[in-house]
Amino acid sequence: MFVENLTAELKSSTAVVAVDYAGLTVKAQQDLKKRLKTVGARLEIVKNTLFRIASKEAGLTEEVASESVLKGPTALIVTEGDPIAPIQILAKFMAEHEFPQLKVGVVENTFRTKEELITLSKLPSKETLFAQVVGATASPLYGMVNTLQGNIQKLLYILDQKAKT
Repeated sequence: MFVENLTAELKSSTAVVAVDYAGLTVKAQQDLKKRLKTVGARLEIVKNTLFRIASKEAGLTEEVASESVLKGPTALIVTEGDPIAPIQILAKFMAEHEFPQLKVGVVENTFRTKEELITLSKLPSKETLFAQVVGATASPLYGMVNTLQGNIQKLLYILDQKAKT
């Protein structure tokens, strides 16, 4: 039953990140769960053998469940929403605490190493990137509108002066 539920979660997720949570206190673990919940992600502690079975059934890359990755205690961070937001929260949490340590992950069906996950954690959020794109697109338009508006105002001034004379 647990493996079936985990398999379904892995199939529907946009990101799955494996972390080594050894040394993480229960209080810190609860704090991390609260933070992850704000972005729609979950922290799940799983047995390595059960994760190996579920990842195989879910069709995840074999690298995620390799022997070298699944050494020691493993927790999964799973999300069906924005795949980067939980990684960013985890990176902030790791900066505040020594634990957990990243292992590997699958972000939007692409295997990611620890180094790649760290790089992804430094990206701006999706909303920030959208705002930057809109700002970059809108900026020239505002300049054009202001230029055209200035010409119209000059024309009105000239017409007004001509009408007064």
